[in-house]
Amino acid sequence: MAILTIADTQIAPGETCEIQIPVANLYTDTDIHMPVHVIRAKRSGPTMFVSAAVHGDELNGIEIIRRLIQKKGFKLTAGTLILVPMVNVYGVLDQTRYLPDRRDLNRSFPGSEKGSLAGRVAYRFLNDIVKHCTHGIDLHTGAIHRSNLPQVRADLSDPETLEMAKSFSVPVLLNSNLRDGSLRQAAVESGTKILLYEAGEALRFDEFSIRAGLDGVLKVLSHLGMVRKSKKRKMREPYIANNSAWIRANSSGIVRDLKGLGDQVTKGDIMAEIGNPMGRVLDHVKATRSGIIIGKQNIPLVQEGEAMFHVAYFSEDDETIAEHIENIQDSLLPDER
Repeated sequence: MAILTIADTQIAPGETCEIQIPVANLYTDTDIHMPVHVIRAKRSGPTMFVSAAVHGDELNGIEIIRRLIQKKGFKLTAGTLILVPMVNVYGVLDQTRYLPDRRDLNRSFPGSEKGSLAGRVAYRFLNDIVKHCTHGIDLHTGAIHRSNLPQVRADLSDPETLEMAKSFSVPVLLNSNLRDGSLRQAAVESGTKILLYEAGEALRFDEFSIRAGLDGVLKVLSHLGMVRKSKKRKMREPYIANNSAWIRANSSGIVRDLKGLGDQVTKGDIMAEIGNPMGRVLDHVKATRSGIIIGKQNIPLVQEGEAMFHVAYFSEDDETIAEHIENIQDSLLPDER
């Protein structure tokens, strides 16, 4: 394997190191650096990045990468693993999704060396990290006050990406089109096979989402031959959704949820009640099609037209999928009583 150079730092095969990639500093003249942890095996193989906090308030991914770095007995046997726990360091500092220029980093790729702040961070991450990589996993959560069921979003029409997504072993795979300006689009255009993992809520640690994410990253590394394969466990075939939609509120008011993440719904099922402050029910939120809830709003206040439940639609039996989701949750969060 050749020497890998990241931000003027050279990493030889068999070496592990931490790098601080400089990005534009604060107006207080404080330097800001993007932290990177690089692990290289002596044997050649794929180069994979795992990134988190592209949106600065999405914290589960930071913990997934922390636990991977600290995991006892973890050893890379082939290739190179590049871990970036905080891409948008500015957003993490301010506990916000965006950069100081109010731009969304995940709509700013491929960026520009001389462009906006968001464009410069995107350019640096793409050129210093992503373009070295054959594969990548970008870790996300739902937005503030919204939770996502653990799910992988990817271009499942690509056979190699599909097999990589299946190996992650989350309950739901969502066939997702590339969005202009996204990291995923820029990675694909540079020839990198990439998955986007969505789970949990912004500004919160969710143990199930963290464990499912760590387990998924390890399984992808195993699938790519970068770590020794663990004891053979029966792989549960994930369910692929080719379509999904948000169910929106028809009234403004106070919400009483009747359905939660991972629940099966049938067309016409009441998913929530919306009432006024005096207790009168104003409206019911109903499922428009049969499916599985993969995302939901958590705040119990809603405005008319606001998105409340994200429902994925499958060709398979929804009851079987809901049972599959429950089994995975039980395996990752065993009853410790």
